[in-house]
Amino acid sequence: MKQLYKFLFLFICTSALAQAPAGYYSTATGTGYALKTQLYNIIKGHTTLSYADLYVTYETSDVDNFFEKDGSVLDMYSENPAGADPYNYAITAAQRCGNISVEGDCYNREHIIPQSIFSEASPMVSDAHFITPTDGKVNGIRSNFPHANVTAVSQTTRNGSKLGTGSIAGYTGQVFEPIDEFKGDIARMYFYFATRYENTVAGYNFPMFNNSTGKVFTDGFLAQLIAWHNQDPVSEREIARNNAIYARQNNRNPYIDNPSYVAAVWTTEPADTQAPTAVTNLTVSTTTSNSITLTWSAATDNVAVTGYDVYMNGALKTTTPNLTTTINGLTPSTSYAFYVITKDDAKNESVASANVNGSTTAVPAGTTNCASEDFTNMPANNGSYLARTWTNGGITWSATDARTDQTLNGRAITIRNGALTSSTVANGITDLTVTTQLVFSGTEGTFKVKVNGVQVGTIPYSATATTTTITGINKTGNVIVSFEENSTAGNRVKFDDLSWTCENTLKTPDFKNEIFNIYPNPSKGNVKIDFDNTNEKHNVQIYSLIGQKIFEKDFDYTNTASLNNLNKGIYLIKVSTDSTTETKKLIVN
Repeated sequence: MKQLYKFLFLFICTSALAQAPAGYYSTATGTGYALKTQLYNIIKGHTTLSYADLYVTYETSDVDNFFEKDGSVLDMYSENPAGADPYNYAITAAQRCGNISVEGDCYNREHIIPQSIFSEASPMVSDAHFITPTDGKVNGIRSNFPHANVTAVSQTTRNGSKLGTGSIAGYTGQVFEPIDEFKGDIARMYFYFATRYENTVAGYNFPMFNNSTGKVFTDGFLAQLIAWHNQDPVSEREIARNNAIYARQNNRNPYIDNPSYVAAVWTTEPADTQAPTAVTNLTVSTTTSNSITLTWSAATDNVAVTGYDVYMNGALKTTTPNLTTTINGLTPSTSYAFYVITKDDAKNESVASANVNGSTTAVPAGTTNCASEDFTNMPANNGSYLARTWTNGGITWSATDARTDQTLNGRAITIRNGALTSSTVANGITDLTVTTQLVFSGTEGTFKVKVNGVQVGTIPYSATATTTTITGINKTGNVIVSFEENSTAGNRVKFDDLSWTCENTLKTPDFKNEIFNIYPNPSKGNVKIDFDNTNEKHNVQIYSLIGQKIFEKDFDYTNTASLNNLNKGIYLIKVSTDSTTETKKLIVN
């Protein structure tokens, strides 16, 4: 009976676009993606309200005047159309979210398209057409998972919504399925988003999207959304919500006003199955001790090339729409192999380009690459600002007020009002390099760089990715490096490809004088040291060629010392007295 009522209502109320102002869609005359662009030009430029203003909008857009008709919050994730709701919320601020432990605690704002995919940017972050009030607990259960039918249920909410695995071709992750009553509502929110943000959606990485401007969705998810749209037609509740949001934002969801637009846009063009060509002339253009810059000639496609996946040593390193990219955070004096795969509007991929090899240069004389952090070992992607800890290459990093779901050249840590701090690292620091970028919103600023709590420089950031090197830090011994004191509170800044060089423990000036001799040299592992002056105390240290100290002992007022059972290798023997230091090389066969 409810579905019959909905059809009768549509026949009476939605014919001739009855709910839209006269002439609102007069320029929407095309078909296919051209029609979608015409709709985009009609609904773009809406009045942008604040994120907090969503709760004001909900006072008229999301009130239950359709099921219980009790004036409570109409929440798609808790509404029970066939009987009593498991719980209800008053529209008042008192029932908005604070502490969340179980369903029914409080309600908050659910981005049907997760806000993390557009980096919480405006105007998307506060667009009520795809942001709905919902139970806080269920909002967390849904998380950032795509919407689709669930085939293997892992969790069911109190109104019957489900989390679990689905059967979308090409996607094996979890999906969230609302109850049948609201599947069409949610589908039309996705169609609205694909249209209203046609100018930016190709850059959003989300399993349902194919990184294109036209089609926007993958084949599997598009088929699911169209099916939901058809099986759950526009309801009285949707029309009322559309009108209420129009009164606040001054734009409408065209797929509610005219449901036939869905088929007109998305089913009039054949599927693109033709792969793009591979790039040509892949070249290493520039190298440093920790970076390699690549360039290539553009690929072609029957529709449009949307990006290039750059692989290093067989693993995806970065994706770019440009014809050049710089891979940072590499190891000095090391060879790497690269190739590029082209992607098109429908996520078709080219064959791999020809490989090109490139080698980083050696670090400057007297320095060693002591630390390199590309943030791949961070905790799993999470958009909340929390304390984070991870270990990579023997260094334990801690970050506060930080999120881990953003990328720059690869994964990146995003710091807001917190700090990024290393554990204690040996061998000092000479020069430091890091790449930063301001995201979401804000003005350019700086972070202070401190070594052992003392400021040694600043790292600037802006909306453009910037690589900065601080030279001449020249701190010896154990160091703790930190980035802290954001100059503009609330700015969110991504950090990637952090590295620093340090002074070699043993440098050329150490090779002087003649205060001791080693024999035999080369040796089989047992050597003797003769000291030139028996009236002094001698400190003996042995280092590997990478600067690791493997032995240290003081010899008091003696003319000889024995070193036994050394493993094969090349060592540096450093002997110091109160007045001088001398270093010599030892070879053990």
